Amino acid sequence: SLECDGTRTFQPAKPSPNPGDAGPIVLRVCGCCGPLRPRYKRLVDNIFPEDPKDGLSKSDMEKLTFYAVSAPEKLDRIGAYLAERLSRDVVRHRYGYVVIAMEALDQLLMACHSQSIKPFVESFLHMVAKLLESREPDLQVLGTNSFVKFANIEEDTPSYHRRYDFFVSQFSAMCHSTHEDPETRTRIRVAGIKGLQGVVRKTVNDELQAIIWEPQHMDKLIPSMLFNMQDAEDLDRVGPPGTPSETGQDGEENPASLAESCFRELLGRAAYGNMNNAVRPVLVHLDNHRLWEPNEFAVSCFRIIMYSIQAQHSHHVIQQVLGHLDTHNKNTPRMRAGIVQVLLETVAIAAKGSVGPTVLEVFNTLLKHLRMSVDFELGENSRRNSGASVSSSGRVKESEERIVQNAIIQTIGFFGGNLPDYQRAEVMMFIMGKVPVYGTPCHTLDTGTKRIQAMLLSSLIMVTSGFKSKTMVAALPAPFLDPLFSISLMEDCELRQLVLEILLNIIDRHDNRAKLRGIRIIPNVAALKIKREKISKQDVGFMKKHGQQLYRHIYLGCKEEDNGHKNFELLFTTLAVLTIELANEEVVVDLIRLALALQDMSLANEENMPMVIRCGIMALVAAYLNFLSQMIANPAFCQHVSKVIEMRNLEAPYLLPEHIFREKCPLPNCLEKEDRSLYFQTVDLAECLVAPGYNAERLSIPYVPQVTDEDRLTRRKSLVDTISLQVDFPSDSLPDKSLLAEEITFETLKKAIDTTGLEEQEKEKRRQVMEKFQKAPFEEIAAHCESKANMLHDRLAQIFELTIRPPPSPSGVVSISAGHAQHQSVPVYEMKFPDLCVY
Repeated sequence: SLECDGTRTFQPAKPSPNPGDAGPIVLRVCGCCGPLRPRYKRLVDNIFPEDPKDGLSKSDMEKLTFYAVSAPEKLDRIGAYLAERLSRDVVRHRYGYVVIAMEALDQLLMACHSQSIKPFVESFLHMVAKLLESREPDLQVLGTNSFVKFANIEEDTPSYHRRYDFFVSQFSAMCHSTHEDPETRTRIRVAGIKGLQGVVRKTVNDELQAIIWEPQHMDKLIPSMLFNMQDAEDLDRVGPPGTPSETGQDGEENPASLAESCFRELLGRAAYGNMNNAVRPVLVHLDNHRLWEPNEFAVSCFRIIMYSIQAQHSHHVIQQVLGHLDTHNKNTPRMRAGIVQVLLETVAIAAKGSVGPTVLEVFNTLLKHLRMSVDFELGENSRRNSGASVSSSGRVKESEERIVQNAIIQTIGFFGGNLPDYQRAEVMMFIMGKVPVYGTPCHTLDTGTKRIQAMLLSSLIMVTSGFKSKTMVAALPAPFLDPLFSISLMEDCELRQLVLEILLNIIDRHDNRAKLRGIRIIPNVAALKIKREKISKQDVGFMKKHGQQLYRHIYLGCKEEDNGHKNFELLFTTLAVLTIELANEEVVVDLIRLALALQDMSLANEENMPMVIRCGIMALVAAYLNFLSQMIANPAFCQHVSKVIEMRNLEAPYLLPEHIFREKCPLPNCLEKEDRSLYFQTVDLAECLVAPGYNAERLSIPYVPQVTDEDRLTRRKSLVDTISLQVDFPSDSLPDKSLLAEEITFETLKKAIDTTGLEEQEKEKRRQVMEKFQKAPFEEIAAHCESKANMLHDRLAQIFELTIRPPPSPSGVVSISAGHAQHQSVPVYEMKFPDLCVY
């Protein structure tokens, strides 16, 4: 009964002979007396041997564990006493006893799972904190290992008051250890990473510990992991979850691989509302350590992030990277290129899953930065042109801006290419809406606009690559097709090539384009194994509505003077793909009429085209009609086409694609119209098409491209917005007015009086008009009438503008510019008066 108090009162058995000792005997026992100490203290003392080298006494430890399990209310006292002994041993540098105390604490933690363990845990964490505060690496590692064991214990009830702020700070500091000894430094860093991993495991699943996701903690956790991940030698090991990161048996002690494992685990446990706090420190760390250029580590980090988080949270990461790109929009081109390449990797992974509502936001931001990059490049060019000397730094900056632009285009293309078709169609419309087209008030076409057009069209090529639409009506709606064709009228061969590339990507739904590479006379089309399906009713309706528009732009695109081999190759491929995908009997006849119109245009040469362009058009017509004749499987048609091609091989090889597109092909001085054997004849082709389904009579009607507003607005205005043009001719170059007067003779008067020939001409003209309105397609008739109405409207507008405009006044005229009235004075000597008013 001496185990409870250190003080006990005893009654003597016999009266004392000494009369002075009449009362009870009071014994005061000091704490150092073992038999009178509390039992839990004696049990704790017994586990410590005399020599710490002997280690923990297992039998005495089992007794202490049994006592703690039997009397859980004593756990808090046991913990407090162990903490007292450990603190004393730490101060006295008796590290052997410190190790024994921590081992005992670990075993007690693993054995006891009652509710009374809460106070004991507080003592345990206090002891761990004591070890982490010491400057001895061994004690820091010891405390970390104990904390990791504690973190793996699942508690039955949550803790309402426990906080881990100190441990986050201390473990983060250990992750940045700068110890002189490399091995010791590695041990401390590994211990710090393990400690952070323990904090993560202990807190992320506890709803009461959501404070760990707050910025002040994430700003310590994330950079500590990334700092150690930078030492990884092989960044190619990054992959989806489940790929082994550690290589070798000692991979577990590698700070880089251990930090990556902890980083993956933390991101994998991140909830919807915590993504921003988890990603923002990554971006800040990459900024502080200048890891965007080169950006291998940045790409590696975001691949880990995208593979670790839940798929539905991907758009949060994309938004963060986009916002970071906006923040650094004026930084160096290489840094912006690095961020865009990281965004490319992020989008590439996110596009396979869910990207949320950020689709158009991604494209809007990328297009905005593409425009800014072009502006920076053009600004650098203008500064170089204005300066006397060209610096090498200016050229380097220009090339770096090209890197940014190419990275943005690749990102747009990759993202768009992984979207479903319905979203891709929306993206195509969105990008086309950003392309500056002449006639819209918000754009002024200049040299920079041409560059923007080329960049955006290149982005569209990437987005439309692999696009498969069931109907052309859905793939090429009028709001998309009209501005696209407007760009095809520009005086720039590169823009026209890009437009044709986009059309081919959309129209070619069976991947036949690769089989048609190169403009050539294909001897056996059947050997190409072209895939095709029967044209649908929707596509028939599309061709009736937009076919004339397609033919017109092909016709106008052929006669551009800057056309090269690639332009003719794309034109041939476009005609061939149209035949495969959208040609029924009516469309076949229209395409033949178009080819014959191109041949007639080249022979007539009303546009004064160079000889190489005229021969190129002839070669294009030959290659296409050879392809078409084999596609429709008409023997007579094939025979006529083959005969013309054979004659050209013998007499005019420059009219065939195999010869004219060589570098040094001899060109003729002129094309002889009389040699009918070298050209495709309309009458012969019409006789070949006398078969069910083909309206051969329509071949006799020459194809005439419809005139639209684009010809009056956009033609020849791709690079400069021309306001007015004034040309001064020298007086000696003007013809003599006397030569312009027609000489009046008797024959002239006789012809004027004789009206017989005029009546015959009028009858022939009326007959042609009647025939045209009877046999021509409705689209051509409507286009012809519309062009006349538009011309009348333009003439009236010019007359009204001249009549309504007030005459100049010396007092000045009022002009409205940008909403403000401006008075412009006109001197009298500069005013233009009519001849009748001048004397």
